[in-house]
Amino acid sequence: MNTAVIVDAVRTPFGKRGGSFRDMHPQDLAAKPLEALAERNGFEPDTIEDVIYGCVTPVDEQGLNIGRLAPMIAGWGDVVPGVQLNRMCGSGQQAVNFAAANVMAGQHDVLIAGGVEHMTRVPLGSDGADGVSGGGAVTDTYFEHFDELTHQGEGAERIAEEYGFTREELDELAVDSQRRWGEAWEAGRYDDQVVPVETELEGESESKRDAENRTGNEAVRETVTVEQDEHPRPETDLETLSKLPLSFREEGDGVHHPGNSSGIVDGASALLVTSEDAAKAHGWEPMARITQTEVVGVDPVTMLTGPIPATEGVLEKAGMTIGDIDCFEVNEAFASVVAAWLEETGASWDDVNVNGGAIAHGHPLGATGAALLTKLVHELERTGQDTALSTMCIGFGQGIATIIERV
Repeated sequence: MNTAVIVDAVRTPFGKRGGSFRDMHPQDLAAKPLEALAERNGFEPDTIEDVIYGCVTPVDEQGLNIGRLAPMIAGWGDVVPGVQLNRMCGSGQQAVNFAAANVMAGQHDVLIAGGVEHMTRVPLGSDGADGVSGGGAVTDTYFEHFDELTHQGEGAERIAEEYGFTREELDELAVDSQRRWGEAWEAGRYDDQVVPVETELEGESESKRDAENRTGNEAVRETVTVEQDEHPRPETDLETLSKLPLSFREEGDGVHHPGNSSGIVDGASALLVTSEDAAKAHGWEPMARITQTEVVGVDPVTMLTGPIPATEGVLEKAGMTIGDIDCFEVNEAFASVVAAWLEETGASWDDVNVNGGAIAHGHPLGATGAALLTKLVHELERTGQDTALSTMCIGFGQGIATIIERV
């Protein structure tokens, strides 16, 4: 079996909802990591055998196979094929896992895997007939035995109830995520992985004629370069979070609010995944090898416990224990998801999401999984640690995990 390695990994800044990427087409956003990988690694387009891109809401501007369109928009012509996949929140990580499997099986030698989600222009749930919990989106065949088909927020609340997590406990995790992101950004830990994106914003500016006559405004386009994540609030404290209204339940009956849940953002990410031999032939120095992957199904009502069995399964496949892993990324879809994972696995919070997580930088659904692995490969390189594990919860009850080792 061939060895799959990660040669390079990048992502765009994550723009807040309605922020700097609001006027940028999702296809253009999806192309930006591809352009960066080509510039950084000096490959010709025909070197890439396939592009595998996750996208959770592949409709409207994100439809028509954005995985195929992104390399064409990146200027790679028509020679590079591409495919879009949807494993909901785990899509970007699944893209990397599929790329690794293709390399390990000897089907391909050089691929790009990642994902994109423009949650401003194509909102979550746009692909459901009547929304995620509506009558037309899912049949009642399975769910006839339950009172209702829960949404992810309610699933997070049920997890908090099951484990007895208080709002203050989850808020402490959220404050820590924001603080860690701020410290990491200031220390330059994101510099090698977040690539600037130039875009245009539609706005209104007073024209010379209007300045003279005061008759009105005309629309103009302003070019801006986005260099930093827009969602984080590193100054967040417990007092601020305690004042936020709950998102999914009545006051006194829940624990989750916008401050301890993942941010709705726009972004894209991509990794250059190759065989060890191909990396050597091209003169690329790999950052890490992908050693094991896992995907599981869990109860679709609580729906977000998947990282627990996914972690257990990938460790068992690899013949490892939780103590063999140096650092982790556990997607902060909701604070209770991470807190439950910590309790069940026994991992130390000191080793998890060390540069901040999705509560801080946000969760662009199709891109997040690849972005988490991007964070891990750069963290291994920075610290000299050896092993890392990424895991995510997924809507309707799934979990995904990946183990990588520094080369």
